[in-house]
Amino acid sequence: MICFTGYSARNPPDPKCNEPIAPERGAKNWVEGLKKMIRYAEKKKINLCMEMLNSRETSHPMKGHPGYQGDHVDYCNDIIKRVGSPRIKLFFDVYHVQIQDGDLIRRLHQNKEYIGHVHVAGNPGRGELDKKQELNFPPIMQALLDIKYSGFVGQEFIPTRDPNQGLREAVALCDV
Repeated sequence: MICFTGYSARNPPDPKCNEPIAPERGAKNWVEGLKKMIRYAEKKKINLCMEMLNSRETSHPMKGHPGYQGDHVDYCNDIIKRVGSPRIKLFFDVYHVQIQDGDLIRRLHQNKEYIGHVHVAGNPGRGELDKKQELNFPPIMQALLDIKYSGFVGQEFIPTRDPNQGLREAVALCDV
């Protein structure tokens, strides 16, 4: 199950609630909330995957999330560690991590025990995976094999051409 940290302030702003939530307060709220939910997830053997989203891209709501509090891998992993359950994982979205934090392969290795799901999309633009992107997907996919990631890799993109052609190329780039 995908979960999100939320925003540091109401989006759009609410005149009754215009005080931003400090990152530490947001993390504390999340830990408290997740600790209440995690027992049920453990009982049902469901993983909760906290998605890290970028807050830098402002051109389109599907490309970036200005004000999103869980906008760094380390912030999300701190929350995950504080909850302390094997049923809370990191939703590692390659597109968002590249924009916000970069250093993808090292981050995959550093966070391998916390990764519960992986998404990919091209950057820039959250488009198809192809050879025009700044990301080199075969080494990223190899890193997933190296860390023994055994889950799914979801491909999400905003098609800019024939979607079937884009999907074929994306699958070929990720087939290592």
